Amino acid sequence: MELIQDISRPPLEYVKGVPLIKYFAEALGPLQSFQAWPDDLLISTYPKSGTTWVSQILDMIYQGGDLEKCHRAPIFMRVPFLEFKVPGIPSGVCVLGARGVEEDRAGASAHQTFPDPLLRDGDSERHSSTTTPEDTPAPGSAPPDSVGSEGQAIRASTEEPSAAQNPKREIQKILEFVGRSLPEETVDLMVEHTSFKEMKKNPMTNYTTVPREFMDHSISPFMRKGMAGDWKTTFTVAQNERFDADYVEKMAGCSLSFRSEL
Repeated sequence: MELIQDISRPPLEYVKGVPLIKYFAEALGPLQSFQAWPDDLLISTYPKSGTTWVSQILDMIYQGGDLEKCHRAPIFMRVPFLEFKVPGIPSGVCVLGARGVEEDRAGASAHQTFPDPLLRDGDSERHSSTTTPEDTPAPGSAPPDSVGSEGQAIRASTEEPSAAQNPKREIQKILEFVGRSLPEETVDLMVEHTSFKEMKKNPMTNYTTVPREFMDHSISPFMRKGMAGDWKTTFTVAQNERFDADYVEKMAGCSLSFRSEL
């Protein structure tokens, strides 16, 4: 019972002023000496902004749309979080450090959500990933994504509500970004198998393979409803009014445009 409590409620540790789960903070030491390959790709996101969706799209791109290859391992092993570390699961650095065969090299990628103070200096090409602010509150504790610097970096390429309206267009944007092309029928297959409905029931993408001690889906499923505008079931009218006022004040001058419902 003590071990379960330790995993479920680990203490926070501050790293450069940023509070991190104890295990993630411990992983940052080895991460400082991690060497990225020139063709590594970094996904830079924040929790609940479409990280798993983009990860699955990228893995399908690197595997040429081959569904069997995309079922070879859970998404957090195929596209590892660099700073990820919990008891009983290989850390992101260990997963990437074990790369060697050519098939792994083709799909090497990682993702991160840490604030700038935790990122090492380096030149990275970035696209911005955004989602409707109201739709990002999470009832559970989603683990933050990861850190890196060298290689390419992608912060997705879209506002998530737009992606929900035209996912094929967004997949084509990512294909263009990584300099790859796939047949039209393969892209259509990707649209189908990267839909929220399909990913929610796919054990290789829905995080149900993570030990229950670390992520208890009976308390808070990792993949919930996947609907833009579902914030209405969480916020009261008064809360939304306060949120809107605070957003206008703090985001004054921001050029990003959000739609809170489709």
